[in-house]
Amino acid sequence: MGFPNTFYRWRPHPWHGLKVGENTPEVVNAYIEMTPFDFVKYEVDKKTGYMHVDRPQRSSSHPPALYGFIPRTYCGEEVGNLNKKAGDGDRDPLDICVISERQITRGEIIVRAKVVGGLAGVDNGEADDKIIAVLNNDNIYGNINDISELPEVLVERLRHYFLTYKLIPGEENKFSIEKTYGREEAFRVIKASMNDYDNVFGNEL
Repeated sequence: MGFPNTFYRWRPHPWHGLKVGENTPEVVNAYIEMTPFDFVKYEVDKKTGYMHVDRPQRSSSHPPALYGFIPRTYCGEEVGNLNKKAGDGDRDPLDICVISERQITRGEIIVRAKVVGGLAGVDNGEADDKIIAVLNNDNIYGNINDISELPEVLVERLRHYFLTYKLIPGEENKFSIEKTYGREEAFRVIKASMNDYDNVFGNEL
């Protein structure tokens, strides 16, 4: 008996080997690098696909939601064009935060995420958007369709985390959030990042 078509003989690269999702841009796959219980900045090594320690956090700030990226996305020219304060994208996969009622304590997992909005981030002059989503079929947040329906305190925690997570005492903060946007604009950012990915890596994967 042969292997099923969906079987991976080798572990796929989280960025290039996984699908964006089955119902994009409304519901996407999110590869989780960090949880709200992590005080070290973990990040997928783009060459090998394995997790590595990017940096210990200098402050006590830690992510208030699951944090990772959407596979087969890339923040390049098209994403940069959607942000008036950015000249280009940051040349990384598109970041995503996923809110869940249940505590999920481990990273290196894939979750199905329902997109509800985003934060228009700018890092050192480059677009660094943070898509905001809820865990698909979540018992508390699963019926939410737009970021305006989330508790304000959750959105404020996300904004505060990203405004401080790269802060170095004595140095100017180079990360800013230009605005918070809803699901329709988040869809446009996701589609642009998918186009940027195809433009850089091709769509044959």
